[in-house]
Amino acid sequence: MSDIIKDIQKNSKEIIRVEVSEFKGMKLINLRIWFQTIDSNGTITYKPSQKGVTLNITQFNELKDAIDRLAVYIEDKGIQIAARNE
Repeated sequence: MSDIIKDIQKNSKEIIRVEVSEFKGMKLINLRIWFQTIDSNGTITYKPSQKGVTLNITQFNELKDAIDRLAVYIEDKGIQIAARNE
């Protein structure tokens, strides 16, 4: 079982799903691309692709540090980013 933290729309048919899961007693952070499928009833669902990365949750602070550094880089370079969608 996993806990979905956030789905980020990548394009019209893919999302980047951020989730926390557990495997063999270890908590994991998953960042994975999920692709859209339509079942026989016409219902849209998403399935995970092989594209993504899994980190041990103990690496969270390193991931956060990387994102913080990315924010500084974006600001220093004057790169314009879209407003947040909540």
